[in-house]
Amino acid sequence: MNPIFTPIILIGVLIVVTLIVILIDKLLGGGGESTITVNKDNVISVSGRDTALNALTANKIFLPSSCGGKATCGTCKFRLVDWHEAPKPTELPFLNKTEIEEGVRLSCQVTVTGDMSIEVPPSVLNVKPFYGKVVEVEQLTHDIRRVKFEMNEDFPFKPGQYLQIEVPGIETSRAYSIASDPKDLRHPEVIIRLVPGGVATSFVHKAMMVGDKLKITGPFGDFFLQETSNRPIIMIAGGSGKAPIRSIIYKLIDQEMPRKATYFFGARTKKDLYYTKEFKDIEKMYPNFRYIPALSTPLPEDDWDLDIGLITEVVARHTDDLSGHEAYLCGSPGMIDACIKVLKDKGMPEEHIYFDKF
Repeated sequence: MNPIFTPIILIGVLIVVTLIVILIDKLLGGGGESTITVNKDNVISVSGRDTALNALTANKIFLPSSCGGKATCGTCKFRLVDWHEAPKPTELPFLNKTEIEEGVRLSCQVTVTGDMSIEVPPSVLNVKPFYGKVVEVEQLTHDIRRVKFEMNEDFPFKPGQYLQIEVPGIETSRAYSIASDPKDLRHPEVIIRLVPGGVATSFVHKAMMVGDKLKITGPFGDFFLQETSNRPIIMIAGGSGKAPIRSIIYKLIDQEMPRKATYFFGARTKKDLYYTKEFKDIEKMYPNFRYIPALSTPLPEDDWDLDIGLITEVVARHTDDLSGHEAYLCGSPGMIDACIKVLKDKGMPEEHIYFDKF
């Protein structure tokens, strides 16, 4: 073959391959305009092929996504309406049977290849990015810190909700429950436990300093105080799960504690307890409020003469008929599942049990 023709043939092959790729992309819905209808009445336009998560974010609809769209956090859920494509294997660990049947997906794993209709929690539509400056850092225990921010604008939230902090220098965000008084719109606080090997918590505990400015997105979450209810309240938390409960209690204080509220907090040893005096002082001020801390494995030097045992055991000892109550739980999935069983055994309807697993 004449060497002169070789480059021409190669160029021709590349052109043909490119045209085939473009054709396939168009057949799959890429390269054109698509629409996403959000909650029936909000229509956004999408150009080309992208994940639904990215398309929504580009249109200022912020679903929670602490892993940055890598399908490892399972928080960016939405429901596909009238178009139920089977979830990918990466999604299955985060979806239960009912969610799969109803068309719930992880938005980071859904590619926009045509027009679609979706449903997202209404609260998501109020989420937006903020910038916050670190104004206080307090060491509460050997592995738990409180961080207070000063926001660039009002940050309204419901007691129990959470925010996401973008970790500087890496493309990742992490979610933390808001621990502060919802009346203070400029200074949200978070309570963060150090996770060994955790990129975000290591930054908070070892590198974050007063004066740092961070991108914060929120508020997120459908776990919050049911303010129109008049049922007595049971609250259960462990570790950094104290954060949203603290915010809920601030709201109850603002309402002058109109309902009976009992707060059970579980820790391993005395060094894992914090804010004990704060909540015991609230107990003295409001007859309707009771704070019950418990240690599961107290050390001899703890000199502990209050409740001992798993928090489920302590709740069972201190409660009787709970059929007319409601509950707010925050902690690990195992703890919450065990607490739900105890509460249901005591007669509490499951629809009155609100929880935040992390």
